Amino acid sequence: MISVNEELYNLDDLGMTEEELFSPVSHDQFDSEKITAPRYSYWKSVFRVFFRNKVNIIALSVLVFVVAFAYIYPQVTHYDPMANILDGTSKHLTPKQAIEKYGFNTHSLFGTGASGQSTFDAVWYGSQISLSLAFICAAINMTIGILLGAVWGFSKKVDLFMTMIYQVIANVPGILVMAVMVMLFTAGFWTMVFAMTVTGWLGLAYFIRTQVLIIRDREYNVASRCLGTPILRLTVKNILPFMTSVIMLLLAEEVPSYISYEVFLSYIGFSMGTETISLGRLIEMTQSSMLVPGWRWEFWAPVILASVITLVLYLVGQNLGDASDPRTHM
Repeated sequence: MISVNEELYNLDDLGMTEEELFSPVSHDQFDSEKITAPRYSYWKSVFRVFFRNKVNIIALSVLVFVVAFAYIYPQVTHYDPMANILDGTSKHLTPKQAIEKYGFNTHSLFGTGASGQSTFDAVWYGSQISLSLAFICAAINMTIGILLGAVWGFSKKVDLFMTMIYQVIANVPGILVMAVMVMLFTAGFWTMVFAMTVTGWLGLAYFIRTQVLIIRDREYNVASRCLGTPILRLTVKNILPFMTSVIMLLLAEEVPSYISYEVFLSYIGFSMGTETISLGRLIEMTQSSMLVPGWRWEFWAPVILASVITLVLYLVGQNLGDASDPRTHM
């Protein structure tokens, strides 16, 4: 007897054999493990979430334009701050006066400075120096801070040693350490890099160490340790990929902060030297122009550009960090 739509039928009345009515079901162990859900790509999901917001597209476009222009334009124009120093009529010109004297071109857009140099050329040359400083310092501090912080959180011996170092150095203001380093060594670009990286990685390492402590004792990490997985491999394979969104958020804060540090140090007199024209150096050189009518473009041009760079860097980094969180991919 078989039941079809809650009615009973006799097999003999159907006139069919059991082989015709029933057939064995095959079992494939590989087919049984296939997942019917759509394929998931982490980075594709990150960019899908990031570009879904139109504000992110605008901010990223501005960032790409600013960075590209800062590196390409000075190479094309070959900026010379002393080119017009002997021409007294070229000094401290407003944008209108510069356009009347030199014609409408990029060199005249922001007027001229105390040496007759183009303010437009100066701020883009300075932005190239400031951006290079920020990117190099961020690369050094993030690399050391992430790797050392991950091992710091796993190894008790390293934790004991590094915690003592952190307790001593963390109580000294970072800006004071940078100022002392600039004073001790010859002022220059690499001196500023050294000043910003000599202890700059320590705070990042401590933050990563705290995050590692939170996730190191989860089941899959305990299993890996029981199987004898080396700490370095366990850190690189199990810990750091889990912290991608946290690392992106740190990077979003670090890169703009180095530009801010450089501007502040130059403003108080600890610059990279008179020959290195960064955004901070330009602001320090032109601060007196802020009070003179007609000269204010010399001061506000580098201030506005530094503000735009730090703002878009922070905005893009923050939103990319949020998009890196897998919980936003649903």
